[in-house]
Amino acid sequence: MRRSSNLFAIVVVLLLIFSCKDVQPDTCNFVTTHEGKFYRGGTEYKFIGANFWFGAVLASEGQGGDRERLQKELDLMQEVGINNVRVLVGGEGPDTVASHVLPVLQPEPGIYNDTILQGLDYLIAELERREMTVVLFLNNAWEWSGGYGAYLEWAGCGPVPDWSDWDIAQRYHCQFVQNDSAKAMAARHVRFIVSRTNTVTGKPYTESPAIMAWELANEPRAFARDSVTKACFADWVQEQAKLIKSLDSNHLVTTGSEGLEGCEYDPDLFRQVHAFPEIDYICIHIWPYNWHWLGPASGPLEIGLAGNGATSPLDSVPSAARQTRIYMDQCWNAVNDLNKPMVLEEFGYPRDGYRIEPGSPTRGRDIYYEYVFGLLDEGKVQGCCFWAWGGYARPKHTRWQRWDDYVGDPAQEEQGLNAVFACDTTTLNIIRMSAESLNPAKDK
Repeated sequence: MRRSSNLFAIVVVLLLIFSCKDVQPDTCNFVTTHEGKFYRGGTEYKFIGANFWFGAVLASEGQGGDRERLQKELDLMQEVGINNVRVLVGGEGPDTVASHVLPVLQPEPGIYNDTILQGLDYLIAELERREMTVVLFLNNAWEWSGGYGAYLEWAGCGPVPDWSDWDIAQRYHCQFVQNDSAKAMAARHVRFIVSRTNTVTGKPYTESPAIMAWELANEPRAFARDSVTKACFADWVQEQAKLIKSLDSNHLVTTGSEGLEGCEYDPDLFRQVHAFPEIDYICIHIWPYNWHWLGPASGPLEIGLAGNGATSPLDSVPSAARQTRIYMDQCWNAVNDLNKPMVLEEFGYPRDGYRIEPGSPTRGRDIYYEYVFGLLDEGKVQGCCFWAWGGYARPKHTRWQRWDDYVGDPAQEEQGLNAVFACDTTTLNIIRMSAESLNPAKDK
């Protein structure tokens, strides 16, 4: 079996090389899929990546931008072997919400902040120069960048409720996949972004070798268990994927789904939204803390200060690893017959003691990261992206306040809880060693 498998891989590589012979060199560097694997430039492509959702804001020249810091962040990522980043195209809606991404890309329907657009251009150009890749998500099910809620409010559905009442918030957000006006505005946004020409490189986005994939949304959900809403959710996924493919045939498209967690724990729905031919690969997210796999369900700061024998992130690693394995296998079993690559594109783990300060201990996280990166060797996942890159940021407040450094944790969450900072040397070393193990030939 090994000999025939190796022969098949050689044939695939040769076909990819010859298929690139008569086209522009850049097109040979697009990421493609075949038989459950990624390829780039004729070589199998596995990756360790970082969620760097604020990349376009940091790359801008307006308020919130810092191109010098951006260069340092990308330098450090490359140094430790990170070759893929996952980035938010931009936020939608008014800038009056405390937990909202700022500056906003689309403050009103069809009205755009050119400074952020040019920041996105600059970021993509830098990634091209460094031969890195990016997954760009175009929408968000959660309020911290607008997304579903912004489009629903624009469509006349009333103000967006906060998530203090989970039932009320779900009932509001589940309207998105059934609201024609909201979906139409989101589709116009997709057309505008995917059809854009980069002002830095002069090339259409559709020709950028840095773009690995367009992602429909960050963690899109039906937000309801009834069959009608689920069907509307699946229809929306297919419609958006078809739209992107009609605009850009060079790049991959994926959902942004959390997996079963994001599909109401309905394996048939999870399979359905990834079975569409326009969806090129499967993605899942894993959140041990958010999903109550470690410690009590109270907030991290309260746990860290309680001193009442609460389970710590370090003590919880074995349990979190077991639950991670179970969840990944459940997702895999629902979709493996599709023969598409699967990516663990979001996972996070708190710092020891649920602390948030840069440089505070990360022993539990380090063990968990090492375990997760080891899953790449087993063949079920072809890429892992941790949440999130904090790099050289220095958080000033427990919760983000206007014009603080972005650290990777969204504004409504503790700043630094899940972030990987430049001073987290033990974590960076695990990332480096894991990345090197994926590309042993480069070390020789």
